[in-house]
Amino acid sequence: MIDKKHITGLVLSGGKSSRMGTDKGFLSLNGKPFMQYSIDALKPLVSEIIIVSDHASHDALNYKRVSDNIKNAGPVAGIAAGLEASKTDYNLVLSCDIPLIKTSILEKLIQNMDTDFDIIQIESNNKSMPLIAMYHKRCAPIFKNLVENNERRLRIAVNNCKVKNVVLNTEEEQQSTMNVNTQEELKQLKHAFNH
Repeated sequence: MIDKKHITGLVLSGGKSSRMGTDKGFLSLNGKPFMQYSIDALKPLVSEIIIVSDHASHDALNYKRVSDNIKNAGPVAGIAAGLEASKTDYNLVLSCDIPLIKTSILEKLIQNMDTDFDIIQIESNNKSMPLIAMYHKRCAPIFKNLVENNERRLRIAVNNCKVKNVVLNTEEEQQSTMNVNTQEELKQLKHAFNH
């Protein structure tokens, strides 16, 4: 397994979500901000955590923060900025809207590392999840070039790289990758978490 000194954790804070109406990183579950769940899952596996966000309010978390080079360009720009700021070849990328994420899921990405691939991503419920993934730093110029050419679609960016999927099979594992995009999903999550 790769030593954590060779891995950086990148947490993408998507800023203001149009469907949620607020920055999802500051939504909370049981009094803990969503972003903190992502940070806590990454911490045991990485040498440094970088938050990719334009919001200075994230500085309160006391981690290095970098901004997207091109504003409002979505996760493609966020990943490009994070990879550029990273000092390591391997980078665990997480969005800030998956509060049930566990370190054990991220360990699966590390265990499945293969130097023939640029991105190792989770596949859960038959969906690939490029925002729960390990990115090699060599993806940085590819993503940067796409952003500079107005490509905002993450699937297109990912498909410009060599990708390997790590399939989650158990219901518990799949549940831990659930992301929250709407107030209704947030309500369902809180209900499930408290029962």
